[in-house]
Amino acid sequence: MERMGLSFLLLAVLSAYADVNGLKMYYEVHGQGRPVVLLHGGMNTIETSFARQIPVLARSHRVIAIEQMAHGHTPDVPGRELSYERMAEDTAALLVQLGIRDADLIGWSDGGQIALRLAFTHPELVRRLVVSGVGLGATASQAKRYADNQWFAKFATGGFPEGRAAYARVSPDGPEYWFAYAEKARKMWARPTWGISEAEIARINRPVLVVAGDREGIEGALRIFRVIPKAKLYVVPGTGHATFRERPDWLNPVILDFLDRE
Repeated sequence: MERMGLSFLLLAVLSAYADVNGLKMYYEVHGQGRPVVLLHGGMNTIETSFARQIPVLARSHRVIAIEQMAHGHTPDVPGRELSYERMAEDTAALLVQLGIRDADLIGWSDGGQIALRLAFTHPELVRRLVVSGVGLGATASQAKRYADNQWFAKFATGGFPEGRAAYARVSPDGPEYWFAYAEKARKMWARPTWGISEAEIARINRPVLVVAGDREGIEGALRIFRVIPKAKLYVVPGTGHATFRERPDWLNPVILDFLDRE
């Protein structure tokens, strides 16, 4: 992982911070061409979400990879809660500041939630979308599990070593802030209705590639696929939630083909 991280960092043509809604938001730009915006997963970074996509996409696209509040290189804002609504607005403000419109969005997990939200709240910024690991809201059992401090403490302590290590490497808040950050994520995920609704995504009038791993369960992906008029569905065999990391050799060509269609 350390070696992959080094090669990943060397590819960046620009890494910078932008002042967005009172937030010092980190972003990277790789390559040139039509803009593709990468939106990472919850409690993840650009690297842990898309290290295996950026080198491929950057050959023919201008890749803008963003890290949300408290994630990766972007510091937390004390007293501000994590929410999909706020992260979507922060992302929209950054894209406007960078002069990016009509972009293709690729979102994984929480990033997929943000991408879909942008498509119906700021359609002028979006051309096409690829989303993976996204469901329509939390089930009662999911919300109850995330609300369980004891369960989440075990997850934050030992259940996600890759994410915690990546956070320790780059967070300006320091590795010891991991638990405060994890608590913010827990509170967001414990909300009874934290995801997008069918009524909201039915407003999306953009082509959307909905990706799902067959080992994760595809019910949520199917619901999204059926509600969005211009959606396509790609089920990746033998994968779970982390489709982008697990099978880039299968997924990357499909993403490129989808994005390069007019």
